[in-house]
Parts: sequence; structure tokens; C-alpha cells
Amino acid sequence: TEKETCHEMMDKSVDASIRCLRQLRDAVGDYCFAWGIAADDSGTQRGEFVNPELWVEMIKPHYARLCGWIHGHTKWKTFLHSCGSIYHLIPHMIDAGVDILNPVQTSAANMDPARLMKDFGGKIVFWGGGCDTQRILSTATPDEVREHIRERLGVFTQGGGYVFNQVHNIQPDVPAENVIAMLDAAYEYGCCRQ
Repeated sequence: TEKETCHEMMDKSVDASIRCLRQLRDAVGDYCFAWGIAADDSGTQRGEFVNPELWVEMIKPHYARLCGWIHGHTKWKTFLHSCGSIYHLIPHMIDAGVDILNPVQTSAANMDPARLMKDFGGKIVFWGGGCDTQRILSTATPDEVREHIRERLGVFTQGGGYVFNQVHNIQPDVPAENVIAMLDAAYEYGCCRQ
């Protein structure tokens, strides 16, 4: 209802971020390879929090300005954390200059790994989605975890642009043997494949 005020507030936030980024760039230079522009969860299990058209109007310009500064003044990639079903926002994130998307919540609606790779593979790096932390990591057997990882990496590693990580934080109820199975499978089916 107060769009002008919202834009003014987000402009000030981007200005402050750029001031900090300028200092960080001067301090660390190319030792940094990616910068997290935001941790804005834009999705729920079933869809986007915000109508995509409103997101484009109200949020995209500010992401674009921040990503534009980073790309124009550093060699860094831009990294966005956004949980949930954000399928309809991904093209706008790419257009705004987001290079990397995390955590890739594949258990949410419209976030099927094969569909994501078909529609957006090569346009954005997916950093996550390698193991479903909601339905697999805490409840499956280690063998089921390994098979899940094999299937996921079979999809996500086609054409590059993927960094293995589980969908989100590992919760306290996850058996240690499942974490070991996940990491072993990631090495076996992921990084060491040609």
C-alpha cells in the first residue's frame, strides 16, 4: 500500500550494502569469489510469498542494482538464499543478475530438479537440492540416502552449474550415518565424476 516508501527503504538498504561492499572489495579483492546479496525467503511449500508481478515491480530493481554494482566493480558472483517454491521468480532473479541460487528446496511445489535444469540450467548455478532434508535425510536408511543422492546428482550435474549441498540445515534428528552416507555419495557420484 506504500510502494514509494518501500522503494525508498530498499534503496537505502542497497546504498548501505554498496558502501560495505566497497570496503570489503578494497580489503579482500579477489579472495572473495561470491557474495550473498540477500537471504530473502520468497517462497512457501506451495508457491511464492508474493505475486511474481509484484516481486518484479518492488524487489527486482533493487536486486538488479546491487548485482549490477558487484558485477561492475568485482569479479565476484552473486549468491541469493531463497527457500520454498520460487519457480516463477527464478527467471526474474536471473535477469536481475543473480548468479547462484541456494538452497533449491526441491520438496516445494514446482521445484522438481529435472524441470529446474531443463528451464534454467546454464543460466544460474544451483547450490543445493542435493539431498531432501525434509523427507529423506532424517527418515531414510543410509542406502536410501545414497540412492537419492545418486539420482539427484544424475540430474543436477548435467551441463555443469551445480554445487552439491543438502536442501537446508541438517536438523538434530538426522542420524549421523545418514550424513556420512550423503557425503560419501556426493563424492562418489558428484565431484569425482568426469
